[in-house]
Amino acid sequence: MARVSVWLPVLVLLGLTVAAVAGLYGLSALLSGGAAACAPVPFAGGLMPREHAFSRFHVRWYPVTMIFLAFDMEMLFMYPWVRVVREMGPPAVIEMFLFLGILFAAVTYAWREGALRWT
Repeated sequence: MARVSVWLPVLVLLGLTVAAVAGLYGLSALLSGGAAACAPVPFAGGLMPREHAFSRFHVRWYPVTMIFLAFDMEMLFMYPWVRVVREMGPPAVIEMFLFLGILFAAVTYAWREGALRWT
């Protein structure tokens, strides 16, 4: 009997959750406006789409994506660094500038090799 009383709040919460989800689905079905009122095309700023939604991206977007990810990772490492730079002192500043130098060298190399050219 003691085991049932321990699990009773969990079962009640599970029942309330299932009832709430079923109620929301029922309310959605009750209040829905009916069949599609608009044409089923993807929204593109009010313009008709020029290509299929599952079309492939041009290869020139991949270097841009890689550079975005590189700078995104830079920010990911800089946020915690800002929190500990005062406690760590000059070694933390030196390490961050070393990291930024490596990133700058990589971007310079990519630029020199033509990875940032659009044509």
